[in-house]
Amino acid sequence: MTATKSSHKMRNIVIAILALWSIISLIIIVVWATSPDLKGASECNASLKNLKEKYADEKNTWNNDRHALEELVRQGRTNQSLLLTRIDQLKDQLRLLNQSLDSCLHHSEMLKDNITVLKHEIELHKAIEANLTANITLQEEMIELLQHNLTQNAISLDSCTSMQKAAHNLQTAAEKKTEGCQSSKQFLQKQLEKCKHPFNTIAELTRKLE
Repeated sequence: MTATKSSHKMRNIVIAILALWSIISLIIIVVWATSPDLKGASECNASLKNLKEKYADEKNTWNNDRHALEELVRQGRTNQSLLLTRIDQLKDQLRLLNQSLDSCLHHSEMLKDNITVLKHEIELHKAIEANLTANITLQEEMIELLQHNLTQNAISLDSCTSMQKAAHNLQTAAEKKTEGCQSSKQFLQKQLEKCKHPFNTIAELTRKLE
């Protein structure tokens, strides 16, 4: 709005200057034409003709300049309207950019917070990993010890199995030997009974005779 007033004021000033210049030129022409002491009539007429032609040229120039200035003013107004429209568009774009920037800043703050949380989680996972590594090492050592013990127990089991088999074989042999001994005992007892029978008979006869 201020630019429109300034251009309108400038146009009025230029038009006023051109009008003043035309009036001064016309006064000079009239003075020149009405001064008999300065030049002769022919010279005055020639000068007046030249002045009229010059005035006509200047008037045409002034009209052309005025039209050009008016066209410039119209173009300036059009450009001003376009510039104001563009300024409004740029303001809207700037407002949208500011909103986008605020959103980006907010998102950036959220990302920073998330990064901080992730760093803490990474540190926690590293500590858990170190603890798990230590536990795995202990478990591996325990597994090796258990495997060693299992191997030793397997060896002991094989030895016990062998000893059990040997003991079973010995038990079987002892049982067979016991059976043989029982048979021998029974046989000997029978033989002993047979040997004792005559002596018992003699003893009974002796007791009867007495």
